[in-house]
Amino acid sequence: MPAAGSSWGRYPRARQEIAQLHWRDTTLPLGERSMLPYGNGRSYGDVCLNDGGTLLATRGLDRYIDFDAEHGLLRCEAGVLFSEILDLIVPRGWFLPVTPGTRYVTVGGAIANDVHGKNHHRAGTFGEHVQRFELLRSDGSRLECSRTRNAELFGATIAGLGLTGLITWAEFSLQRIAGPWMATDTRRFGNLDEFFSLSAEAERDHDYAVAWVDCAARKSLGRGVFISANHAPAGVSAKTPRKGVLAVPFTPPISLINSLSLNAFNELYFNRARTGHAIDHYAPYFYPLDAIGEWNRIYGPRGFLQYQCVVPPAHARETTRALLERIAASGSGSFLSVLKVFGDRPPAGLLSFARAGTTLALDFPNHGAETFSLLDRLDDIVAAAGGAVYPAKDARMSGERFRTYFPRWQDMLAHIDPRFSSGFWRRVTA
Repeated sequence: MPAAGSSWGRYPRARQEIAQLHWRDTTLPLGERSMLPYGNGRSYGDVCLNDGGTLLATRGLDRYIDFDAEHGLLRCEAGVLFSEILDLIVPRGWFLPVTPGTRYVTVGGAIANDVHGKNHHRAGTFGEHVQRFELLRSDGSRLECSRTRNAELFGATIAGLGLTGLITWAEFSLQRIAGPWMATDTRRFGNLDEFFSLSAEAERDHDYAVAWVDCAARKSLGRGVFISANHAPAGVSAKTPRKGVLAVPFTPPISLINSLSLNAFNELYFNRARTGHAIDHYAPYFYPLDAIGEWNRIYGPRGFLQYQCVVPPAHARETTRALLERIAASGSGSFLSVLKVFGDRPPAGLLSFARAGTTLALDFPNHGAETFSLLDRLDDIVAAAGGAVYPAKDARMSGERFRTYFPRWQDMLAHIDPRFSSGFWRRVTA
């Protein structure tokens, strides 16, 4: 029977058949329906949904195949979570080369969305560290893909949104660390000029850099908290965070994120931020929201829409200012708004999002037409600056905008498996 489902943003909803996969030597369930790989459902919009089709649920592909602990090379099945990998490799002196803001993503999903993190200026995207993977196509063929073997399909599958086939296993390189601790430096900034100054300074000396920005502030537009970090050297430690997480126990009847709660939280967060140098465990630095289970429920039954854009360096200051002005005037936004400068690195995949420029990411409670109109206005600002919006966090961009943001989209057509599709792809290519 078809199963109802949604992504992490809880919008939109879709009905699709679920095919649970448990073995990497599986055969695909061929039929009339289109197929789409589905990892742990941490994408925000409809890039991981296939209304009327079949989802290939990959969490059963959860085995390690090989771990070279001397050279830092891991091969595992596509359904393994980053959290599971960290439990394996951190005690052995290794870390993920790139990680997004949640550790509850699968390896296959990280490749399909070419995830980025706080170290993009140094390490690029996750796809840059993938050495090879196996791709199962609907015709039954199994293709090992790398930069030297089936290279075009390799480049199309990284950031390929799950459309080129099913990744069954992948091999990628790791980063050597001395332990689980991070040496952090936290500073407040009062405006965007200060942010860009701090960012330029931090990127010279730190592997990781990111800022929280107050998206509700109008008089103090662009104020926020900047946190840079490196993996701490051997011999230092701090208090280990408690195991387990708090959880939002139910979905409230309305969104708990509104102008009053947003202003109160942002005022408190800005003024109570712990500034200066510190030694912290990696978990609260990389994954602050993972400490709150089912946090997506706080936006109520209608869910939320995440919006992440990037604008090129030449227009970064004025465009970021215009975006924040529009958001602040709307009275909408999120309690965790992220601002970061990407490095100038070549894209790992045909549809890779991360590129040189400044990226802003935040959540909006779904208030229907009002929210969609606001996001359309943000699109206007981003498109005018020559920027782009991230497909993994989108639920509503137009096909015209997508084709502008990703001019190589037509190059993907030759590599898409004819039996694979998604709600997102049908929406932006209709």
